This record gives sequence, C-alpha cells and structure tokens, in this order.
Amino acid sequence: MKNTTTQNRPPGPPTPGPVAALLWRFAALLALLLGAVGIVLPGLPTVPFWLLAAWCASRGWPAVERWLLAHPRHGPSIRAWRERGAVPRRAKWSATLMMALSSALIVYLPLTPWVQVVAPATMLAVAIWLWRRPEDGGLA
Repeated sequence: MKNTTTQNRPPGPPTPGPVAALLWRFAALLALLLGAVGIVLPGLPTVPFWLLAAWCASRGWPAVERWLLAHPRHGPSIRAWRERGAVPRRAKWSATLMMALSSALIVYLPLTPWVQVVAPATMLAVAIWLWRRPEDGGLA
C-alpha cells in the first residue's frame, strides 16, 4: 500500500545534498544579515533581502523559512510577495524616494558619464516595474 500523505503534498524544491544544503544555508544567512543591516541603515532595504533569505532557506533550511514567514513585521510582506507578487504602497514610495535620491547623487558626483546615465536609467526601469506590481496593505 502506498503512503498517500506524501502523494498529496505540492511539489517543492528537490531535497539538496549536504554540500548544496550548506551553500543554501550560507546564502540564507548572508541575505538575513544584509536585511538586518537594512533595519538600521537608511537606504539599504530589509524586505528584499529577507525575500531572498526565505527563498534560499526554502531550498536548504526549512526552519528558517518558517520563521521568516511567521515573522510579525516582515512575514506578511514576504507572504504577499510569494502569493501575489504584491508590494505595499509604503514600500513602493520608500524605494522610489531612495532611488530618486541615489540618482540625483550619482548625477552630481564626478563619475564616468556612462555611470551617470546607466545607473539612473536602471533605477527608473526598476521604479516603473515596482509600481506595476499589485499592492498589498501590509507594512514594508
């Protein structure tokens, strides 16, 4: 007789080998660390790094993935992104403001002309993409 409990589960990422699991855990920790720095350092985002951490943890560290999804502050944003690709309006405004300030700084710094054009153009493309994402009422 076959075990039906494992047959009813949705397919997830394949179980990694020991080396791959260790690499996924390292990547998850690095993304978590960068996100934690973003909590105290203005301009460095938290949620995008924690989205990356949850993704990496889903491949090699399920306990950390569960912790991130249940996190009281950032869990709702991570779940909204996973379920609907949604970004809270507050996060959109914050990201847009930081990209605008960064672009202004890049334009006025004595940098190579191609950097002064490519970096702001890239940020504009990201802002357009970001504002086209569905919105979620959660916190950023």
